[in-house]
Amino acid sequence: MPDISSLARRAARVATIALAATVCATGMTGSAGAIVNGTDSAGRYPYMASIPMTAPTSGLFDGVCGATLIHPRWVLTAGHCVDTRPEVGVVLDGTVRIGSDQRKSGGTVRAIQLTITHPGYGIGAGGGGANQDDLALIRLDRPVSETPIRIAERAARPGTPTRLLGFGSVADVDTPQNARFADRLQQLETRRGAVDECTPGRAGWLRLCTVSQVPGAMACFGDSGGPQLQKGRGGRWELVGATSGDGDTDPTCSTGPGLYTSVPAYTSWIWKTIHQYD
Repeated sequence: MPDISSLARRAARVATIALAATVCATGMTGSAGAIVNGTDSAGRYPYMASIPMTAPTSGLFDGVCGATLIHPRWVLTAGHCVDTRPEVGVVLDGTVRIGSDQRKSGGTVRAIQLTITHPGYGIGAGGGGANQDDLALIRLDRPVSETPIRIAERAARPGTPTRLLGFGSVADVDTPQNARFADRLQQLETRRGAVDECTPGRAGWLRLCTVSQVPGAMACFGDSGGPQLQKGRGGRWELVGATSGDGDTDPTCSTGPGLYTSVPAYTSWIWKTIHQYD
């Protein structure tokens, strides 16, 4: 799902960031990697970014994670998208593509200079087996000319319309090997869900339950780390969430809600970290 995200099925199934699947300590597979039953993106999203990656131990050799430009030299993504520990198996390409609606062309490509994962990050360490503090910052080797997105002051109340963006799997699958990644950026109309619309314990003020407004649709493998948007002042899109995992226990992507890390809840850590290096 949107991850558009996912928790992995058992310790034997390693999570792939490209598919937004993550190996969870609890052994549940969530889907949050690519948008199933989304549509081609409409309009321009200069702050949309993609991170090429592989996860050979999971059978993933041409994967991707999403990210969002929040500063001319920094993008925000999911912590599990840059988790290169052997038990997770993510191998980064070393680059980030910013501002393109194509997965493998266009926009601006920059090298990754530094990755900083939230100190509280843990796979399956949150309530209900959800990922905990699932955020990471990537510092680019040079600034880009694309316009960063503003981070929302707060997550709007349940029922508020949101939009997901991602290059994740357009096929409704439950394993990374079978994912079929989008070449063109996909979008999906969603809404902020109530806490009880996700599996008990997974959602809360740090993890936003997100429900599709289109039947049989949600983010999937490869959408992890990508943006969830809400309208702010003047009707402009603001960043409210980052794809993290599945909102229920069904292993397929389109059968239930998604789980998004609430970006506004982490603004203090985000800007403190950026200012430390810039």
